[in-house]
Parts: sequence; structure tokens; C-alpha cells
Amino acid sequence: MDEIRRRTGMDPADLTGYCLEDLSVGMKGVYARTITETDIVMFAGISGDTNPMHLNEEYARETPFKGRIAHGMLSACFITTVLGTRLPGPGCIYLSQNLKFRAPVRIGETVTTTVTVTGIDPEKARLNLSTMCTVLGKVVIEGDALVMVPRRADLIRAAG
Repeated sequence: MDEIRRRTGMDPADLTGYCLEDLSVGMKGVYARTITETDIVMFAGISGDTNPMHLNEEYARETPFKGRIAHGMLSACFITTVLGTRLPGPGCIYLSQNLKFRAPVRIGETVTTTVTVTGIDPEKARLNLSTMCTVLGKVVIEGDALVMVPRRADLIRAAG
């Protein structure tokens, strides 16, 4: 455990998510974040997506959106935040994701991301999940995901 703390700077207790045996259909994880100018500029730099729709107000004003919008994938990244930190949490492996972008997100808006367990495959240790991002209750992104989740016995064996 001290090795984990040394290598990651994190308390080992923070590195444990739900085990397969702890999960049930209907469980939810939620994360909310307000989009800032800095978020958009940093995401453009990291991703390389410098579309003026996201960065240039003068350009964006002439589009159907009448102003700048956040990168769709910036908001979609909050899904992985829920998966990796809340439900199922650390230890899960993201296998697939389908997304439908329904509405734009603007600077200053708060994106609330909700992930809901919709199915469990105990044989393969996989979860089917509904994924949704909303702004003030309006769906901006929806989809579904598939993740692999550790079994308790596997974690005990790995720690042993």
C-alpha cells in the first residue's frame, strides 16, 4: 500500500471502486462541472481541436449557434470522470461508448453527467450503462457505455 501511495501520491483507499458484486441495476453516479474559458482553451490545446467555433467569438457569431460553444467531447469526457471516480470507480476498464450530441454547451453552463447501471453480465464482469449529460435539465449528450469491472476475488488475489 505504501508503494501505491509513493507512485501515485494517492491514498490507496481512494483507488478502490465498486466490485462487480457490489453493483446492481439502477445504481447511479453523478458529476457536475461548470464550463470555463480555461477549460475550452486547454481542451483545444490538448486535443488539437482548434475549430474557431470553440475559440473565436467573431467567427462563431456567424454560425447557427450565434456564439462560441464548448467542444462536444469536452462535455463527453465527464462521462469517463464518473466511470473512473464514482461508478463503478477506480479499477473499471472502459470498453465502448456510443454518443448522441443533442444540444450545444456554452461557457458558464454547468454540465451534469449521470451514469446509470442498466445491465450486469456476471460471467464477463461487465456493466451496461446509460450515460447522459444535461444542462439545466436539458439533455445535451446521451448514449450508452460498456465497462469491465473487477471482481472482489480478483482484487484480493492481486493484493495478496
